[in-house]
Amino acid sequence: MVKYQEAILDRTFAALADPTRRALLARLEGEDALSVSELARPFKMSLPAVMKHLDVLSDAGLIEKTKAGRTVTCKLNAGPMEEAMQWLIRYQRFWSGALDRLAALSGGR
Repeated sequence: MVKYQEAILDRTFAALADPTRRALLARLEGEDALSVSELARPFKMSLPAVMKHLDVLSDAGLIEKTKAGRTVTCKLNAGPMEEAMQWLIRYQRFWSGALDRLAALSGGR
């Protein structure tokens, strides 16, 4: 079970590591769904290149793709980001504590 969860977390962080993929997710944030063409429009890259990025996001479970006729639409699925956020929060507590101790040592400056 732990190995499975680690694999999901690895895929999530790998997908989020690329700025183009993060930009694609940001475009989907305020939308119910967008077609691949609509998602690709602002990017200065080929449609196949955008589709490869969307495949990575889909494999990580960060988007859901549906096809109606010849149109493929994408919808944000933020669930995997919640697990990543929980993992990061554990380390936020560490850094917050370390910074608080440092501030106390320096006299609160």
